Amino acid sequence: MSSADSTVPSTDPATPARQDFIRQIVREDLASGKHASVRTRFPPEPNGYLHIGHAKAICLDFGIASEFDGRCNLRFDDTNPEKEDLEFVRAIEDDVRWLGFEWAELRHASDYFDVYYRAAEKLIEQGDAFVCDLTAEQVREYRGTLVEPGRNSPFRDRSVEENLDLFRRMRAGEFADGTRTLRAKIDMTSGNMNLRDPALYRIKQVTHQNTGDAWPIYPMYDFAHALGDSIEGITHSLCTLEFEDHRPLYDWVVDRVDLAGTPDLLDSLTARGLPNVAAKPRQIEFSRLNINYTVMSKRKLTQLVTEGLVDGWDDPRMYTLQGLRRRGYTPASLRLLVDRVGISKQNSVIDFSVLEGALRDDLDARAPRRMAVVNPLKLVLTNLADGHAETLRFPNHPKDEAQGVREVPFSRQLWIEHDDFAEVPPKGWKRLIPGGEVRLRGAGIVRCDEVIKDDSGAIVELRGTLDPESRPGMDGANRKIKGTIHWVSAAHAVEAEVRLFDRLFVVEKPDDESTGKTYRDHLNPESKRSVTGYVEPAAALAAPEQSFQFERLGYFVADRVDHTAARPVFNRSVTLRDTWTADRTGG
Repeated sequence: MSSADSTVPSTDPATPARQDFIRQIVREDLASGKHASVRTRFPPEPNGYLHIGHAKAICLDFGIASEFDGRCNLRFDDTNPEKEDLEFVRAIEDDVRWLGFEWAELRHASDYFDVYYRAAEKLIEQGDAFVCDLTAEQVREYRGTLVEPGRNSPFRDRSVEENLDLFRRMRAGEFADGTRTLRAKIDMTSGNMNLRDPALYRIKQVTHQNTGDAWPIYPMYDFAHALGDSIEGITHSLCTLEFEDHRPLYDWVVDRVDLAGTPDLLDSLTARGLPNVAAKPRQIEFSRLNINYTVMSKRKLTQLVTEGLVDGWDDPRMYTLQGLRRRGYTPASLRLLVDRVGISKQNSVIDFSVLEGALRDDLDARAPRRMAVVNPLKLVLTNLADGHAETLRFPNHPKDEAQGVREVPFSRQLWIEHDDFAEVPPKGWKRLIPGGEVRLRGAGIVRCDEVIKDDSGAIVELRGTLDPESRPGMDGANRKIKGTIHWVSAAHAVEAEVRLFDRLFVVEKPDDESTGKTYRDHLNPESKRSVTGYVEPAAALAAPEQSFQFERLGYFVADRVDHTAARPVFNRSVTLRDTWTADRTGG
């Protein structure tokens, strides 16, 4: 982990230690001498892009390793080659680094294929595994139900010699896909369905991204994952709650193979220079990160992309880390979210506003301020000369003098927000009206003298008078006025594309199909609007991914793909306050 990144978890002894049940287990294990150091791993399958739920696992796996001066590996569980792709591998590596973490070692399940194979042979020799000829449908039939015990496979009592012969012929590629599996011999009457003689290997004559066509058989996830943790000496294997029922199988695999007691199984790794510290890991489960107004199923996220319902995996409306990053979410905001949600064993759903609030809090403290207009209306100051131009100075951040000041041009013709003028004002209106006054941010007080309309009656221009005594430094500069609005100089402003993003779904539970609808029926038609606005010159010069608070409008980020100084493109990351609930309840 880079010490130069000030946003990574603090190791300052003055920082209060995080308190949750997992960290308490780790502290007790270190204090008791059970472990001399901590080893964790983040083990994604490279079959899609990571989403916001993975951020919690990344922060926990890498964060605990950092807090306890340990090591965290990034290990790709690449045991299902037909669904995996190097594109996803590269994206996952990018996401982990973007969040502020660096792995101790980069590993792959495929690094250990020969170890898994030899471990499977050991299980056969011990009488703990057998080759089964049942079809997938027959296996389901024999497995039983939650209230009925399963039945032993008719192939369960094959001899060790026959099982070894068949398994080696599976390895040699003699049999077609799906014709045989290697299964653990555990207990078909177990109340835990995962222990009813689960599959350890299946035949898949598919080219693998790392091993090519070397292997026509591939280990099942539960088998490979447990042994991968053991090979790497993982001390605390952190998983989400859905793996709690898999823990007995995890422990069975680790105990029956006993890599620490069978070091010759690891000879192939030593020969390739891959260090191993075979040990017995402890699996600990925690609750997933669930947020309303979202879907986090990889299958459904894939469908959103392939069906053209969004503009790709990094669409700023997507809940992938790539999409959130393009939207303007920061690594610090996602880590703050994880801290606020906490670590527990209790599944719950947090409100989307908690996610947005984490981003607001991060950007409010450090995002520079700029002025921009997204719904422009021309305002002409008639008492200034046609060629009038001056430069005003504004702080880059009102609470952070270290960010310095910037120069903002001011001229006779300005762009203001159309929403800041009302010909017939509603009750409580504090902005511009015909004959009324308002303060132009940092420039003085203006009175609206004339409203210009086109032939259709639409307002196209306002004309007003700037009070010369209200200019900065003048005696009347502090004259009390109810409203203040922002502006940009029409002569100097840069035209920009402004993408106004909102939540992708309009209901809290888009996954709920009890009403007969699917998540597709709940897509928000207003989740993306693109408008032409104007920004002050200093905003146009932003680097891609640079965030600002556009005063009075919200937080925006220069698009990481499309933005240039000559053609600025800004994405709205989040509004200044939560307007979603109020807009939908009349509040």
